[in-house]
Amino acid sequence: MNLSCNITCLYVFLPNKNKYTWTFVRSFSVLHNGVFCDGWFDGPIGPAKTGRSRVSASTRLSDRRTNLSGMSDPALDVVEFVLTTHLYTANRSLDENDLPPRFRQVFWTERADSETDRDSTTTEPHPPGSIERPLRATNATARTATGVDRPWDAISELLFTQREEFSGELSITQPEMATEWYLERADNERLSTNPTIAAAVENEPGVEVTHAEARENNRPIQADRVWIDALLSQYFDTDDDDESEMLDLVQVRAPEEIEMQLDDLVLTGDQEGEIQKIVKAIEHRDYLASIGLREIGKLLFVGPPGTGKTTISRALAHELGLPFVEVKLSMITSQYLGETAKNVEKTFEVAKRLSPCILFIDEFDSVAKTRRSDEHAALKRAVNTLLKSIDDISLIRDDVLLIGATNHPDQLDAAAWRRFDEIVNFPKPDRGMRADILEVVTRQMDIVDFDPDEIASKTEGLTGSDLRMVLREAVLEALTEERMELTQQDLLDAVADFEERDNLKNMDMISGDGAHMTGSGSGHDHDHDHSHDHTHDHDHDHSEPADDGVAPSDEAETVDAKPQDQTH
Repeated sequence: MNLSCNITCLYVFLPNKNKYTWTFVRSFSVLHNGVFCDGWFDGPIGPAKTGRSRVSASTRLSDRRTNLSGMSDPALDVVEFVLTTHLYTANRSLDENDLPPRFRQVFWTERADSETDRDSTTTEPHPPGSIERPLRATNATARTATGVDRPWDAISELLFTQREEFSGELSITQPEMATEWYLERADNERLSTNPTIAAAVENEPGVEVTHAEARENNRPIQADRVWIDALLSQYFDTDDDDESEMLDLVQVRAPEEIEMQLDDLVLTGDQEGEIQKIVKAIEHRDYLASIGLREIGKLLFVGPPGTGKTTISRALAHELGLPFVEVKLSMITSQYLGETAKNVEKTFEVAKRLSPCILFIDEFDSVAKTRRSDEHAALKRAVNTLLKSIDDISLIRDDVLLIGATNHPDQLDAAAWRRFDEIVNFPKPDRGMRADILEVVTRQMDIVDFDPDEIASKTEGLTGSDLRMVLREAVLEALTEERMELTQQDLLDAVADFEERDNLKNMDMISGDGAHMTGSGSGHDHDHDHSHDHTHDHDHDHSEPADDGVAPSDEAETVDAKPQDQTH
């Protein structure tokens, strides 16, 4: 029998294992006397397959429609989202850590104030929020989770999807068919980031990803921005001036907000070794505790500005999936004179409550300066409080990795040094490192006859932050000439300009505000927040301003704020 048809929508009679069900189809397929017919296909109609093979036939039919309608990645993204909501709702053994971070953020519900009291049977507070079943996919939630502008349009022609006209809910009508459709298009890398789907398909033939593996790859919810914000709201009363000001001093970043990764950094051998040791210590905390090694996980990063102390610390937070709690010690000891000791304690309390996390204390050298001063007894008390707080915090006991950073190790006294079990040196990069940094920073640039070794040979003494500024200058100069393609000469000219600016900064004849502005603009000594981390991380400096110090604009704001804050 030959049949040719062109039908846009109808109800068809689909075999479903041992029974038949009516299914609404939105495009070009009919079932006639137990056989499939594709409306765009002219030719003999073969017998329909049943059971598991039937789904394969349906999926192949869907494949042909997919090719005709041009659906590709957007459809896969939206199907994954809707299928995940279906499977998570159905499987009560799954929890928030089985949802990919990009999905769970849209379903997060912060716990009401009345619900945050401690349980009468435990000393632990309730979690700051939750994800409640059932999960409902809509155009709005799908758009937020996947980035697809018109989610329903991306999947509307698939056999196994439907939308409720009144509520707008998107749902899966044939879970088995949807799952097989997804598996035919998703590779192992995608599946390994979705524990919910992995749990449903790990025993399917050809599936190489287990639920345990996918869950291990998944960032825990405690590292999500929504969790961190909810936890801060739970523990700190923003209507209280003291607590609100404390949160202003502590900058908390979620791992998802940190773009740089350790793999992109150019590290020295010593830096790589120390990072590996701390990663292993975190993995084996229980073992270390069992053998009595508890004083582990307090690092001091030492080196000039712009060498990557902050950047590597942030990249480590990204790598480990830990919240990054950053505080500038100079801000605490200068802005809140008289309350400094109290604020130091609160800083460590924030870290403990957000644990597991990384607590990064920048400008640690201000402690030693304070200890040698007889001006304020309050500052002395603050220093003692800080050192005691460092003694009392532990990676093994509190799940807090402590990293201190200083540009002036010569100003630290012995008591400060003794608080850290590891000292990591951050020297200025040598010629080979500078060439590697240039290679990383220019990965996305179009440079004719680029020779990083030549640039490296002419930039002795520059940090990764300095090299980034050189490249920025070259790019901006080319843009003034309406060019997006750089030349080697552009880079050489930018190096010369940088050196000229650096010389101006050091001229004795310049004084006052002008000198300050020139000095903060560049120079080998500037506290950039980019670090040259001798790591590819200068590159990251691109995307993530920070590193030993704040970016120049932030620094200026801080300076302006101090005179006012000192009145507190």
